[in-house]
Amino acid sequence: MERSDTFVGQSNAVLDAVERASRAAALNRPVLVIGERGTGKELIAERLHHLSPRWSGPLVVMNCAALPENLIEAELFGHEAGSFTGAAKTRHGRFEEADGGTLFLDELATLSSPAQDRLLRAVEYGEITRIGASKPVKVDVRIVAATNEHLPTLVEQRRFRADLLDRLCFEVVTLPPLRVRTGDIPLLAEHFGRRMGVELDWSNWPGFSDDVKAKMERYSWPGNVRELRNVVERSVYRWEDPERPVDAIQFDPFASPWAPKPSSAPASEPSGAPEEVSETAPADEPATADVPVETDDFRASVDAYERSLLEQALGANRYNQRATAAAIGLSYDQLRHALKRHKLLDAAAAR
Repeated sequence: MERSDTFVGQSNAVLDAVERASRAAALNRPVLVIGERGTGKELIAERLHHLSPRWSGPLVVMNCAALPENLIEAELFGHEAGSFTGAAKTRHGRFEEADGGTLFLDELATLSSPAQDRLLRAVEYGEITRIGASKPVKVDVRIVAATNEHLPTLVEQRRFRADLLDRLCFEVVTLPPLRVRTGDIPLLAEHFGRRMGVELDWSNWPGFSDDVKAKMERYSWPGNVRELRNVVERSVYRWEDPERPVDAIQFDPFASPWAPKPSSAPASEPSGAPEEVSETAPADEPATADVPVETDDFRASVDAYERSLLEQALGANRYNQRATAAAIGLSYDQLRHALKRHKLLDAAAAR
């Protein structure tokens, strides 16, 4: 799990979370890391390990959601030869591999009930029993676990053991989503943009245009830092003029006039009555850009919407103006006039 990534940010929300993890690192106690996807839970686990007295020991990672339920216990605790079909030889599990170090259990909430039972004993008594074995094995392992679920709610729903949660929640580090990290979006964008520029052998980092910066600030980032990194790196590598600030950005990489339509929903059980079909609803609705529903300036909203449509069409057609005009049903001269009106002509010509 070695990486060159580090936490980048200056907001109080993220600094408080990192500080809490740093203080807990020195103690030989389990830690739960909670956060949405892409918030950096793996980085916190690395920090907890490398700042702990166990830093010279192994850091073993297991994604609990990546294995079928019938293999999770064997993966965690190991098995003896012949204990089940396919077990040709004895195999050490992740607990034994992590002996003297840290075991990071990602997606903890997906653990099956039997695996939770075995994990409880391992945490409480410091020993595990391989599948098919009769004697337990002592292990010295620190548990760091991560999830994007609210575990107390799962306990109430009887999907997670309350006593296991009690033993794992000595410290809980909750990572803030990117949308509440005030001031961190431009900082992270610059960080990832510069790194991508170096990877592309750019001699100079031109930064982002004011328009692109504003769009990044307005976007909600459901995928958090991981999504921001992808968006920034994609924008930089597509930009062909390293002497000018990056002035094009695409949040949805799947956006395209030729994108396949989503599969229809599974048919519901027949009710005996024909489905009611709206005569006015078009069969195929074109993809449209996001536009605010509420506005106090109608003309400005229409202009912003039109500009967004033009940007999407240009990007989908690799900035070929004739192809873009054909795709959106305009003549070449009409497209050029629209691009000039929205000050997109220079960006399109630069491609």
